[in-house]
Amino acid sequence: MPDTILRLALPSPLRRLFDYLAPQGVPHAALQPGVRLRVPFGRREVVGVLVEVAQHSEVPADKLKPALQLLDRTPPLPAPLFKLCLWTAQYYQHSLGDTLNWALPVLLRQGEPAEVRQERYWHATEGASADDPRLARAPRQREALRTLAQHHHGVPHGLLSKLQLNKDSLDLLLEKGLVRVEVRRSTPLVRHGGWLAQPELPLNAEQRAAFNAVQSGMQGFGAFLLYGVTGSGKTEVYLQLIRHCLEAGKQALVLIPEINLGPQTVERFARRFNARIALLHSGVNDRERLDAWLAARDGEADIVIGTRSALFTPLKHPGLIIVDEEHDASYKQQEGLRYHARDLALVRARQEHLPIVLGSATPSLESLHNAHAGRYALLKLTQRAGGAQQPRFLRLDVKSLPLDAGISGPLQQAIRQTLEAGQQVLVFLNRRGFAPTLLCHDCGWISQCPRCDARMTLHQRHNELRCHHCGHVERPPRNCPECNQVDLRPVGAGTERAEERLALLFPQFPVLRIDRDSTSRKGAMDKLFATINKGEPCITMEHSLAGQAYRNIVGRICGEDIPFMEFPKEGFFQRLKHRVFGA
Repeated sequence: MPDTILRLALPSPLRRLFDYLAPQGVPHAALQPGVRLRVPFGRREVVGVLVEVAQHSEVPADKLKPALQLLDRTPPLPAPLFKLCLWTAQYYQHSLGDTLNWALPVLLRQGEPAEVRQERYWHATEGASADDPRLARAPRQREALRTLAQHHHGVPHGLLSKLQLNKDSLDLLLEKGLVRVEVRRSTPLVRHGGWLAQPELPLNAEQRAAFNAVQSGMQGFGAFLLYGVTGSGKTEVYLQLIRHCLEAGKQALVLIPEINLGPQTVERFARRFNARIALLHSGVNDRERLDAWLAARDGEADIVIGTRSALFTPLKHPGLIIVDEEHDASYKQQEGLRYHARDLALVRARQEHLPIVLGSATPSLESLHNAHAGRYALLKLTQRAGGAQQPRFLRLDVKSLPLDAGISGPLQQAIRQTLEAGQQVLVFLNRRGFAPTLLCHDCGWISQCPRCDARMTLHQRHNELRCHHCGHVERPPRNCPECNQVDLRPVGAGTERAEERLALLFPQFPVLRIDRDSTSRKGAMDKLFATINKGEPCITMEHSLAGQAYRNIVGRICGEDIPFMEFPKEGFFQRLKHRVFGA
């Protein structure tokens, strides 16, 4: 009987499959396409994905190695998502092994079981009492038993420290038979009173027309471009479409461009829905990401919110895909597997027969072209929701004005007047770090990246020169590498420098810097949002012009008429205004 040959996709840049023999003792029926196997590869072991089973191989029989271990009973990637990965690898001319590697969470790439984590729960046994004579001289055990008795569903092992429960005391109670340990999955959310946790907002005529257009096409594939001006209520249309999707017993996938928008989006969705919401992005730790991924796959997450990589999240009952700010360049993956999440979302929607909504106040040219060509249904929202007025735009030409860390005198005056009026200020500066470059004042040397053609950005807080293009990092030199002089000066202003200067100019008001450096720690963004939501005067320094969410927060607190001061090249503002408002 011929040997069973397994053709595996391995995490390798080589665009080919690798042949292995089936592991000993594994039945043929268990070898389904999509399951993971641990195999020897050179001097190391890697986790590969089975693509097909064959009866012969072009590799000589004496060179074929057996796979070491079958890791899955069923494929972790459902068939539709596996098909999407095959299409992605072919279209973007990337190796299938690397493509499947990108689609799987980190822990699954490392061979972890594709199963929801089991957790230990501590319970007080029935009839156990803190008055038990065996606890007369054990006050800590007695107090621990009283605490457990108050939690009828049990206390997860991970929360023992928060409840000030000592593990040694619990072990002693376990020996005495006063507590028991149960190993089970986390208790899923139980909904009460339907899907809505708060009433929906009324839709105006344009919002209602957009909602009806998408709702009528929910039974199959359809691409909709929701082209709405800032503040026109696109998110409310999303929310009501998601409610319709949930009522049909389906799941919704929402893609957002920035990690920083995640907590705010989840909070808004959680306020609206009695639903299980999963958040996936690179800021979530590996264990939490796998738990959310598995919950979505098993149908235990009703709404999945994430950045571009969340596109590869499996859904048991897919019903709707939404791509917010579809024009944003953050949807393009620039390293490894180079793909565009918006475009792949359209492919996935077509393959799985789902409606997809692309929303933006400034749609990309390709999306506008597809809408005018009839490939997408164009839905326009031209009015701001709730009768709000358009913000005033003030353009200030600073070519002849002295700048203090990139801040002109008139801008300083406008910031001071706003803060003294009890309002908040939002400053956008699209340069991260302290200064865009380091310059020798004697010979003109400029800090250039040794690995690419970009200039190195000075990050003064970490005393580093960083290339924002290729990721190279080095310490700034003490002396000029060209002339050996010491007069090295930072040129230009980044968010660090502007933050430092604004803190000196307005010491009585908090200055909050929001960029990749200041929000890298878990919980940092939540603390910044908490300060902003207090409504007290403050200055928020934001790195990216994609920070529409922060403008919305300030708008709700301070009113809708927010001046926006620009410092562009001549003619740029007119093009921006034409694109946003069609004027």
